[in-house]
Amino acid sequence: MRWQRDALGLIVWLALCFGAAWVGSRFMPGEWYAGLAKPSWTPPNWLFGPVWSVLYAMMAVAAWLVWRAYGVRKAALPLGVFLVQLALNAAWTWLFFGLQRPALAFFEIAVLWIAILAAMLLFWRRNRVAGALLLPYLAWVSYAASLNLALWRMNA
Repeated sequence: MRWQRDALGLIVWLALCFGAAWVGSRFMPGEWYAGLAKPSWTPPNWLFGPVWSVLYAMMAVAAWLVWRAYGVRKAALPLGVFLVQLALNAAWTWLFFGLQRPALAFFEIAVLWIAILAAMLLFWRRNRVAGALLLPYLAWVSYAASLNLALWRMNA
């Protein structure tokens, strides 16, 4: 039945997105991050978890909408770009918190930003809601990139 296929597909996309979140969560801020000089516009640590949870859910729904309407074959490029940005998303946490390399993490987040923009535009062409669901994610990563740059410069 179609609804079972759709429900299973949504579960898979949620698992992929929250799987990336889980990978990223292996590298927590810790003492190193606490000791960094930070700009005044740094959000409180408690805010990151709820924001990212909402964003990962929105990302999963966006990918699911494209997959549901077109399948993997007809949407191979947008879904492939989406998976690339998802891997880059998880890698940033490892670079920034795991390796404690803000400079390298900044260059990586710039590539991530481009990948998100590409996925958003590719999704938009197929489903405007799916594209729009990635807008808050792009905005948050823009903010995170600015924060990453500030942290790098303030602590170099």
